[in-house]
Amino acid sequence: MAAIALGIGAALSWGFADFLGGVRTKALTLALVLLVSQFTALVAIAVVIAVGQEDVPTFAAVAPAIGAGVAQLVGIAALYRALAIGTMSVISPISASGAAALPVIVGIVTGERPAALQYAGMAAAFVGVVLATRAPDAPGGQDASREALILSAVAALGFGGFFIGMDAAVEDAGPYWSLFVARVAACAALGATLLALRPKLGLERGALPTLALIGVLDVGANAFFALGTDTGLLSVVSVLASLYPVATVVLARALLHERLVPLQTAGVAVALAGVGMIAAG
Repeated sequence: MAAIALGIGAALSWGFADFLGGVRTKALTLALVLLVSQFTALVAIAVVIAVGQEDVPTFAAVAPAIGAGVAQLVGIAALYRALAIGTMSVISPISASGAAALPVIVGIVTGERPAALQYAGMAAAFVGVVLATRAPDAPGGQDASREALILSAVAALGFGGFFIGMDAAVEDAGPYWSLFVARVAACAALGATLLALRPKLGLERGALPTLALIGVLDVGANAFFALGTDTGLLSVVSVLASLYPVATVVLARALLHERLVPLQTAGVAVALAGVGMIAAG
C-alpha cells in the first residue's frame, strides 16, 4: 500500500507542477521557467542529501540517473511549451499515456508480474487517458494544436525514459542520490543549452516564488516516484504516477475555465476507477 500511496502522491505533485508550469510559460519565457524551477529542485534535493547524510554510491550505481535526468528535462521543456500553446486538458493526458506505456512494457519484459486486477486497473487508466484527449482544439488554431501534440509526444518519451532510468538507479543507489544525480545532470544540460543558445530570460522577480514552487513540487513528485519504485512494482507505480493529468485537467477546468466535453469527463472517471483497481489488487 505504501508504493500505491507514493505513486498517487507523485501524480498529484506532478499535476500541480505541470499546471503551474504551463500557466507561467504562457506569460514568461520557457528558459526562465526551467532555469528557476530546475535549480530550485536541485537545491531542495541537495538539502535532503546533506541532512540525511546518505552514503555516497558508486558512479556505476547512479549512472542510469544521468540519462533519467536529461530525459526528464526534455520532457518537462516539451510539456510546458505544449501546455502554454495548447489545451491543457488535452496535452497532459497525451503526455501521460506514452509515459506510462514505456515503463509498463519494460517492467513486464524484465519479469514483473502485477495481479490480474492490477492489469485491469492499468488498462482502465490507459483507456481513461485516451478518452480524456477528446476535447476542442487549442485556442491558437490547428497549427498550435499540431505543435502542441508533437511536443506532448516528445514529453511522453522523455517522462517514460525518466521512469525507466530512475527505477534502475534507485535499485542500486537508493532514491535520494539517484534524484540528486538526475537533477545535476538536468541542470548541467539546461545550463549548457542556455549558454549555447543565449535566449532572453525576461526576468520578473515577482514570478520567482511561483517558479520555485514548481521546482519543489516537481522534485517532491520525483521523490514519491523513486521511493515508490524502491518499495513496489515499477509497472504499478509508474501508471499511478502517470495519472497526473487528472489534477492538471481539474485545475484547468476550475481556474482557466477550459471546457470538458462529456467524453473527456468520462475519461477522468475511468482513470480514477483504474487507480482504485490498482490499489485493490
